[in-house]
Parts: sequence; C-alpha cells; structure tokens
Amino acid sequence: MADTAQAWRSWEAEHDVYEGPHHDLVLLSSRVLKGLSYRPTGAIVAAPTTSLPERVGGERNWDYRYAWIRDASLTLQALYIGTCPDEASHFISYMTSAAGGHAGDESALQIMYGIRGEHDLSERELGHLRGWRDSRPVRVGNGAWNQIQLDVYGQLLDAIHLYRDRLGELHPEIQCFVADLADAAARRWREPDAGMWEMRGEPSHHVSSKVMCWVALDRAVRLGPRLGEHARVEAWAPARDAVRDAILEHGWSAEREAFVQSFGSRELDAAALQMPLVGFLPATDGRMRSTIEAIARELTEDGLVLRYRNGPDANADGLRGEEGTFVICSFWLVSCLARAGEVQRARALFDRLVGHANDVGLLAEEIDHHSGELLGNFPQAFSHVGLITAAWELDRASAAAPAPGAAA
Repeated sequence: MADTAQAWRSWEAEHDVYEGPHHDLVLLSSRVLKGLSYRPTGAIVAAPTTSLPERVGGERNWDYRYAWIRDASLTLQALYIGTCPDEASHFISYMTSAAGGHAGDESALQIMYGIRGEHDLSERELGHLRGWRDSRPVRVGNGAWNQIQLDVYGQLLDAIHLYRDRLGELHPEIQCFVADLADAAARRWREPDAGMWEMRGEPSHHVSSKVMCWVALDRAVRLGPRLGEHARVEAWAPARDAVRDAILEHGWSAEREAFVQSFGSRELDAAALQMPLVGFLPATDGRMRSTIEAIARELTEDGLVLRYRNGPDANADGLRGEEGTFVICSFWLVSCLARAGEVQRARALFDRLVGHANDVGLLAEEIDHHSGELLGNFPQAFSHVGLITAAWELDRASAAAPAPGAAA
C-alpha cells in the first residue's frame, strides 16, 4: 500500500503541468483518468463498473469495463491538457495491435476492445442478480462492440495528431495504420452508422459521425509528412473537402436554425457541440452560435444538457425509461460558451456541474435533473474528460476577456 501511494505521488509530481484557476479540479480528474488506464496493455476503460443504471429501476444498464476508441482517445486528449502523460505511445500500440495493424478491412477495426485486446465482447444478462436498487438486467459484455460507428476514425487520428511530437518518428506499422484509418474515412463517410450514442435501431447519417470523418481526413493531411510512403494526401484532401460540403448542405436545418442529429432530421443532438472543439467551425460562426443557443434552449433540463430528446430519430433501441442529463454534453456547452465569448454563462454552468461531484470529487455518466443524483457507470471517463476540457477552455477565455469595468 505504501509503495502504491508513493508511486501515485511520484507520477503526479512529475506530471503536474496544468496552471490555471481550476488547477486542483483538473489534477483530480487527471488522476481519475490515469486510474482508468490498464498499464500492461495501454488500454483505457470507459468506466470500471457495469450496469449502474441511467435511470433507477430502468433497463438502460450497460457494461463499460472496456476500451472504446472514442472514450480512450478523448481521455488521452484531456490528459494532454492536464498532465502531458507518457501513456500515448502505449495506447497507440495497444490500438494498433488490437486491430491487427490494419483498419482497411471493414471488420478489422472495432469501436471497442477488451483491456487485453479481446474482440468478442458479446452481451449477456445475469438474471440471478437483482441489480443496483432493483435496476435490471445486470449485463456483462456490450452489444455495441460490433456496431458501425464512423466517428472512431477521427477520434483516434485526432489523438495521434495531438501527440505527434511526443510519439516521435512513427513506426512503419503505425504509419500504415494511420493511412488505413484515413482511407477508411474517405471510403465510408457516405454510409449510415449507429452514431456516437450507439443507438440500437436503424443506422442513420449522423452529422457527428460525418464531422469526425472530416477530422480523420484533416488530421491525416496534417500528418502526411510523417507517414512516408503511406501518405496519400492528394486523395485525402479532396475527400475532406467533400465531407465538409455535405455537412454544411445536409446537416444544417434552416427550419431549426441549427445543425441537427442526422441528414434530413429535425432533431437536435448535443454531439453538435463538438464541432467548434474539433475545429470544424468556430463557436463565433453564426450557424454555430445559433446551434449552441438552440441546444441551450431546447435540449436542456434545468440548464443541464441531454444527449437528445425522444423523437423519431432518438431512442430507437426500444428500451424503456428516460435517461438523465449527460455530464460531458453539459461540459461541452461550457466549452462552446467560453469559445463564443459567453464567459459568465460558461463559468456559472461549470460551477454547477462540478458541484454535482461526490464527496471525493468523482462524477458519474449522468445527472438526474429532478433530484441531482448521479446516474450511470462511475467514475465515468467521459465526464472527467469534459471537466478538464471545459476548465481549460474557461481558463483561456477568462484570461482573454477584459476585466469587468475595463475600457473596451
């Protein structure tokens, strides 16, 4: 126990790089994310628990003890802000080996893996267990493991691009893997998918997935000089531009004055808040500001953000019971407001969110907007990722904003 405590203190002392008013919160969340990494392989789990419900007594109870490409990539990006860690090379190696070194074959890259690189994560129910506060069923495995989610190419390439200098000269196997990811995004972006929220109904043309395909191609173009003979920038650049044009044409609803959940949809989706954060459009762009305000107005409960509302494009999985407000989505709103210059609104929402953490500063996946109770698996990497990113955005915006009463 003493050795373990000393090892953690030593790691933290070496990686305490964040400076800003929210230093202690960022450091605590970085410690949580570090704790969700599995050292022997480099895997990063979404949460260390299974079947803690999204609604008490409901059946939206999932097993999160696996390494999602999306969650782990976002975790690495948050750790880059909070601690500038050494884990990136381990995770990239884990992902490359788990996928067999290739992403070109449609079956080669899954959206998630076991912590030792396991592929088959078939879902089953444990009927002999009553579940937390009678929330049945208790599940082991996760049926989303074989879904098509096209955003994963962009999530992974965004993380690799961020860590490009720390990764140094890319091994030829990783060069090939990066090129395969970009080729897959260029080839498949026109396909429907399950989306980042893993809807279990019919696939749709999710705008968030198209945006992340654009990210994949954009980051691959930027990484081109590091990819040697595997670089295909002349093919990736026009594909990137075609994705962008399609999103601006088909993902925008003039009627809603917002970017919507999927092409041809009227439904709002909090995933649109990622668009400024990945550089697709600035938060000050008129279309983006309108989208941010639409989400803040129509997709919130008591000021906290839902992923989406029940409607023809949402909750297509047929499961009973609503879910709580989504913590990372609320932190995305903080980040977008900060980038748009709405610093006071951003700070007020940030303070509310961190106030929902438990007595040792941990956050679950969701918040019950009726009771304020934490819901879902816990502690949730996504939520602490959102906290770190929002704190960084808020600190930057606050530093740039003129002091109250100062002359413009």
